[in-house]
Amino acid sequence: MFDSPVGIDKDGGWVLARQHCPACERLFLILKNGPANPGDKFTGLFAVWKEMLVYPRASGRPCPAEVPKELAADYTEACLVLADSPKAAAALGRRCLQHLLRETATVKPGNLSDEIEQAMKTLPSQLAESIDAIRNIGNFAAHPMKSQKSGEIIDVQPGEAEWTLDVLEALFDYYFVQPALLQKKRDALNAKLKAAGKPAMK
Repeated sequence: MFDSPVGIDKDGGWVLARQHCPACERLFLILKNGPANPGDKFTGLFAVWKEMLVYPRASGRPCPAEVPKELAADYTEACLVLADSPKAAAALGRRCLQHLLRETATVKPGNLSDEIEQAMKTLPSQLAESIDAIRNIGNFAAHPMKSQKSGEIIDVQPGEAEWTLDVLEALFDYYFVQPALLQKKRDALNAKLKAAGKPAMK
């Protein structure tokens, strides 16, 4: 790894580190930030500094492979921009949620608030409460644009974007990951039953 001093400002010292991955042969750029004083030599401090991967862009919220591509694209982009713009992340998250409710939960299209209410009737209680909290945290009553035009980039409450992404993850697990896992187990059991000359599960 090569550390190149960038400079010092009111937020501390900045250093750019680069590394080549031997597996994928890609270049990784890592921006480090931490306490430093004017004239600092940038030595012996890096272990306690914060690190941010700036290239390639990535997030700590991987999308499950079972999630359809269109939903995964909005979710992944929301995660990538979360640190830079919670407003944009929340807007992408609401759009992803509305798409999921319409295409997977098969709610009647309307505004997002009404669609959430419809979906709540078919979800387990814990998930229903979680998805309803999106309306409460986002204060849809005071900001109807969030409901009527879910992709609009407007002011968000603290934690609103993160909560929307948390709820999306729970819905992904409910609608896509767990059914795929159960189907995989069912297929494996049917294969054993067939090998034993017994009828498959219905």
